[in-house]
Amino acid sequence: MTTIDIRELRQLAQAIRLETLKALTALGFGHYGGCMSVVETLAVLYGEVMRIDPGDPDWPQRDNFVLSKGHAGPALYSTLALKGYFPQAELQTLNQNGTRLPSHPDRLRTRGVDATTGSLGQGVSIAAGMALSHRLAQRDNRVFCILGDGELNEGQCWEAFQFIAHHNLNNLTLFIDYNKQQLDGLLDEVIKPFDLAGKFRAFGFAVASVQGDDIAAIRAAVAPRRSGEQRPLVVILDSVKGQGVPYLEQMDNSHHLRLTPEVRQHIEQAIAELEATHV
Repeated sequence: MTTIDIRELRQLAQAIRLETLKALTALGFGHYGGCMSVVETLAVLYGEVMRIDPGDPDWPQRDNFVLSKGHAGPALYSTLALKGYFPQAELQTLNQNGTRLPSHPDRLRTRGVDATTGSLGQGVSIAAGMALSHRLAQRDNRVFCILGDGELNEGQCWEAFQFIAHHNLNNLTLFIDYNKQQLDGLLDEVIKPFDLAGKFRAFGFAVASVQGDDIAAIRAAVAPRRSGEQRPLVVILDSVKGQGVPYLEQMDNSHHLRLTPEVRQHIEQAIAELEATHV
């Protein structure tokens, strides 16, 4: 990957982060932390890796994306708007009456969304069904799915993982947003994840572990089509809740915020700093 390519993906990531912050802050509440920690992954997927056509969201040959951690919907919406699926001005209608951008993704409401998600644990099962469907129809479409680390508390995830590995769905790539926090606190305080990479290997997956903000590493892990590898791939993103926004990164828990005047001031300052550096 050239330096120019990496710079373009970093610029897309910065734009996704900026637009997501602006949309959430206009609303006055939302899932700030978990949106920020998947920004670089969305930039890599939609900026280069995925085969998409914003002019034809239902293009049969497109790659599919499932945001299993549906509370990060605002980051997905920003990505879709920046890629031209709908006007960026719509981002300011997030979660308001009559919007096409509800709090969690809804494939019947939002142009470019492939799967309705929000009930944690269910998105990965949808992604598995998509991948198997492509396999049975002998299509070369790829499927990508982002899960939260707290979401792995759901038993349905592990049933889906076993199904995916059993069927050798190497056209499916999973991302685990390992930001180490969930709704009620730190992972280690709620339910310890133990050795995630080891568990996935035991379930039959190929495993890659990368820094959650390392665009070059994320791209290197997922860009090649995986014709020579039978196992499905999981990419563990060693990320930070609130990634890319120092104020959010340093909060005890930024999973869901309602903006007090003090919090709003800090986030508006972060928005101003991003706008000043965004090209």
